[in-house]
Amino acid sequence: MHPKVQVQHATELLQRVLLLVHPADREVSAFFRENKALGAKDRAILAETTFRVLRQRMVLQHLVQSGQGPLARRLVLLAWQGTDAYLKAACTEAEWTWLQQVRALDTANLPERVRANMPPWLLDRLNAVLGDELPAFLKAMEEPAPLDLRVNTFKAKREAVMAEFEAQGFPCQATPHSPIGLRLPGKPALNKLEVFNRGDVEVQDEGSQLLALLTDAHRGEMVVDFCAGAGGKTLALGAAMRNTGRLYAFDTSGHRLAALKPRLARSGLSNVHPVQIAHERDDRIKRLAGKIDRVLVDAPCSGLGTLRRNPDLKWRQKPESVTELAALQQAILASASRLLKPGGRLVYATCSVLPEENEATVDAFLAAHPSFKALDAAAELERLKVPAAAELTTQGHLRLWPHRHGTDGFFAAVLTKT
Repeated sequence: MHPKVQVQHATELLQRVLLLVHPADREVSAFFRENKALGAKDRAILAETTFRVLRQRMVLQHLVQSGQGPLARRLVLLAWQGTDAYLKAACTEAEWTWLQQVRALDTANLPERVRANMPPWLLDRLNAVLGDELPAFLKAMEEPAPLDLRVNTFKAKREAVMAEFEAQGFPCQATPHSPIGLRLPGKPALNKLEVFNRGDVEVQDEGSQLLALLTDAHRGEMVVDFCAGAGGKTLALGAAMRNTGRLYAFDTSGHRLAALKPRLARSGLSNVHPVQIAHERDDRIKRLAGKIDRVLVDAPCSGLGTLRRNPDLKWRQKPESVTELAALQQAILASASRLLKPGGRLVYATCSVLPEENEATVDAFLAAHPSFKALDAAAELERLKVPAAAELTTQGHLRLWPHRHGTDGFFAAVLTKT
């Protein structure tokens, strides 16, 4: 593709994404469907350029003020993830001269709040939580997330899967904490690999794997994944149950549950029962009250622990939306807790880093439900043979951070019904 055409495509894509009407990954996918002539390399450059703008938006918007022409084009030129030779061919002489001048600037001299690349309200909340660790967190959030895979232990063993990847020229390593995870460098086309297509692995962040492990599902149990989404943790639970018992995947979105079907077919599991519910008080939930051994509540949240993968979220979320989500999380947790039988376990989790969606939600729930108590997450992780379990917990709860642990930002509380 001619460089000028490619840069124009990148500009059009960025203009759409910056409207923040839909999640960035959805906009990018839709744009690629509409422009089928784009090759794999073209798509990679366009996507990576777009996501760099989202990660470093405040710095880039500050720098492009000195240029001329459409804002989105200036942002694309400055954030370009292809080669310089290709980019130069797409630029006018004036644009190329301006670009070299801007690149020569030392961004360390920019105001701290510009360099943070975070909206002010979120930066203030993160500073209250992280203190001196804030710079390390901000730096980690501007880096792409690694590719983590979960080994489907119902069908395969981690060592055998690692050996197969190595034999096919894809060096990988075991995840440092999850005993069922792998980390691959780069972005291999997994859908072209037999090890993926036969269901031996699934894409899943190491932190998400730990949430499923903490649920501690066993053979023959009744288990509910209350907010199943596309079912990544559902499949992990089903493998832990060795395809026995009964595993319900609840979600309000039929579209998300439909995405589970091909993954379920690859997994070899037959104990999973996807159920679309209307809301957290659905009658189908009431019929299971007091009958369930394990419940995982990966609650809808701000997603602010996943900014490496979804950098648009920091621009899409607002303080008001976090407040609304906290209220929804309280309602979902209260409803899901009714499913448990005495002695049952509930894991409440989010991929948020904000206390109001995490510790505050759990504290309020425990105050209103004296029949529940919190278990020590570090002790549970040690029992589950998770290495360095104590390093993963804060105040008895699982607390994962990108800059500390290399995972997405996750929170989980382990609760039991007495």
